[in-house]
Amino acid sequence: MSTLNRPAEPMHRDDAHRSTPKMARKVLLACGILAALLYAVAHDALAAILYQNYSPFSQTISELGSIGAPTRPAVTAVVLIHEALLIAFGIGIWQSGRDNRALRVTGALLIVYGAIGPLWLPFPITARGEIATAGGLNDVMHVVLGAVTILLELSIIGFGAVALGRWFRLYSILTCATVVVFWAWSFLYAPALAAGEPTPWLGVVERIALGAWLLWLAVLAIVLLFGHQTLGRTSSERGASVAKVGSPNSTR
Repeated sequence: MSTLNRPAEPMHRDDAHRSTPKMARKVLLACGILAALLYAVAHDALAAILYQNYSPFSQTISELGSIGAPTRPAVTAVVLIHEALLIAFGIGIWQSGRDNRALRVTGALLIVYGAIGPLWLPFPITARGEIATAGGLNDVMHVVLGAVTILLELSIIGFGAVALGRWFRLYSILTCATVVVFWAWSFLYAPALAAGEPTPWLGVVERIALGAWLLWLAVLAIVLLFGHQTLGRTSSERGASVAKVGSPNSTR
């Protein structure tokens, strides 16, 4: 019988069973791209719609969720969705690193990062100019959470750099340097912010630091989705592939 007329072979049950977790893992990894896009776009979009006098060039991102800010309810929703997407992304990374310990640590740390995120909500910063007189525990905790968040970001980037190839390692080093330099720069504005004085370019400095982190997350998701097809396979499957390549019939 001609092969052209041969009916297509049905998908075996085992093949269908294996394809399901692969698709689920891809969906989880895609959450990393969605999380980065949401956080990068939503805050300034909300400010443009709801906060008439807000300046993304000179005001902090945290001021969008400050006490009394018109954007606080919407920012709260964005934060919760963003952190849920990050947790899903962390699970996808964990599943992608079956035989890659550094990648599994990256996923675990990202899950912790996402779980800590909602803790920002009970501790909004005091409105600009009122910190010196009305500031309290919420402002102290805001600073503490900021420091913890930065340390987690650097740890996640560091383990992710170890887990993947050389070019991604170099890119991660540049990202770490950008995050450290620009967040440190933003802290220099603290006295002026507390006193309610102008803080020119503070918003830009913060957005560069945050943007470098969000871009790194999106690039990591893309690499795991399209650049490392063997990460989700077990060691036995990879061993079988190597054996097949090395067999005498592999060139036929």
